[in-house]
Amino acid sequence: MSRKIALIGGGPAALFMYKKLIENTSEEAIEIFIYEKNNQLGAGFPYSTLGAMQEHITNVSGNEIPTLPQSIKEWVSVVDPAILKPYQINSENFNNFKVLPRLLFGTYLQQQFELLIKQSKLKNIKTTVWYNTKVEDIIYDEITSFSEIVHEKHKGNLVHEVIICTGHIWPKTFEGKIDGWFDSPYPPQKLKQTFNAPIAIKGASLTAIDAVRTLAHANGIFIHNEDGSYSYKLNNESEGFCMVLHSLHGYLPAVRFHLEDTHLTPKNFIEEKEVPLLKEKFGGYIPLDFIYKTNFVEPLKMQDNTLYNIIKDLSIEEFVDYMFKDRENTDGFNLLKQEYKEALESIENRTSVIWKETLGALSYAMNYPAKHMSAEDMLRLKKVLMPLVSLIIAYVPQSSCRELLALHDAGIISLTPVDESSDIKPVENGGATYFYDKEKNKKVFFKTYINAIGQGAMQFNDFPFESLKKDGIVSNAYLHFKDDKIAEEEIEKGNKLVVSAATEGYYLKVPGLNINDHFQVLNSFGAYNPGIYIMAVPFIGGLNPDFSGLDFCDTASDKIAEAIFSKITIANETIPAAFTEN
Repeated sequence: MSRKIALIGGGPAALFMYKKLIENTSEEAIEIFIYEKNNQLGAGFPYSTLGAMQEHITNVSGNEIPTLPQSIKEWVSVVDPAILKPYQINSENFNNFKVLPRLLFGTYLQQQFELLIKQSKLKNIKTTVWYNTKVEDIIYDEITSFSEIVHEKHKGNLVHEVIICTGHIWPKTFEGKIDGWFDSPYPPQKLKQTFNAPIAIKGASLTAIDAVRTLAHANGIFIHNEDGSYSYKLNNESEGFCMVLHSLHGYLPAVRFHLEDTHLTPKNFIEEKEVPLLKEKFGGYIPLDFIYKTNFVEPLKMQDNTLYNIIKDLSIEEFVDYMFKDRENTDGFNLLKQEYKEALESIENRTSVIWKETLGALSYAMNYPAKHMSAEDMLRLKKVLMPLVSLIIAYVPQSSCRELLALHDAGIISLTPVDESSDIKPVENGGATYFYDKEKNKKVFFKTYINAIGQGAMQFNDFPFESLKKDGIVSNAYLHFKDDKIAEEEIEKGNKLVVSAATEGYYLKVPGLNINDHFQVLNSFGAYNPGIYIMAVPFIGGLNPDFSGLDFCDTASDKIAEAIFSKITIANETIPAAFTEN
């Protein structure tokens, strides 16, 4: 009997997982089932019409993409020219440092998936793809260790391993109930309409820029001037149209520069074999300060000695304050102009902005050991370091930056700083009121409001496979507090996510499911399930704070394939049997 493996979802995560499965199997016969709720493999949400239109660009270049059957440059050189024509791409002068339009990149990923399926046939691996198929439930049998995949087209398909590769999720609250309220900018086609009034956009990073580009192209035209600059002209019927970005503290993300390395280069990354040694050394946890020093500060010594000497003795908090100082004193769009110029020089000279690239590597390096941090370090990470990291590693493409600057010069887009106390309330007759401060002294009504803060980490209760929750196969993710006093201070502040365990102090409830280092789900007693894996980032975001995309997919699939085929010994976690909610 062949070993049966199911992939739930057929996007980029499934693409890299499928590649690892067919690479790692040897003599054992395997059969792979792929369940994709749409009609295209590889592209998933961000690189299909569900998440992009022709004006949307990727923020990764060919040299950053983990290995697939063809590199971007190779693919561009052999693909049907008719596929490239709508995007005005010339295969003769294309190189691996260029970014692609997202829909074109989706076609590339789809064709890489097709090539891998052809390769699998040469290894006698049978692959069955279920298109337009939404998996409704997964039922795990603890006696047989089989999982049943339940969907409307076929019931009773039993598999040895199931790997949950589902992607982005955009829950709806008031969209469809309140006119002018959009819970996300996706699918972008819904925003491609004429507007004749100001639009409020919550957020200012890549998701917000997606909304800006769609709205701008629907309500006017960009003009490429002879001097190389861009300008923008409104359509006559959109004379009242403008956009107001609402950003925490008025920050805009950094501009994409020349990236010399991919994040996959293992520079001082913490390896699995080091985890128990480090936890023993540091009292049961891997400290955030250690990760920061190891994966950011020390690498700077050889690459940017000037900055290293400035920050080498700074704490994380002091470093973040230092880096934000210039941003706090500079208008967001003026800073965008400066960074655009810096990024152009970086690309023209093929020289990286070292500290930004190293900060990106730090973000990627934190993902693996995050589940071994203390709760207080996770709180520090989310509150202090991640706001800077997410701002810098957004890597806004140059074309997006040019359009933003043209819109700003035309008076069509503005930036309003808000803080964590800001709030948005729907208005029954349509639109939304934006409250800018906790005292609610400053408020503005908008006929149209778009939530564009990006994919958030989903909660345990949002997990769609009810049987796994009901049967206790999966559990909520928690991190232990090293210091009870800090936990008690959080409780006094009103933090409802701090829970107590009778004999083991306090824990912090974080979003999503509990998993081990091989992405196997853990039950409420900390025991791993050898047949159920999850690499769906929204549902493991509490223990994987960096939403890093393709490099994450590649690394996670490596870990999963290792567990499936190596039959390695994996220790169970120690989880208290019961918590007391505070």
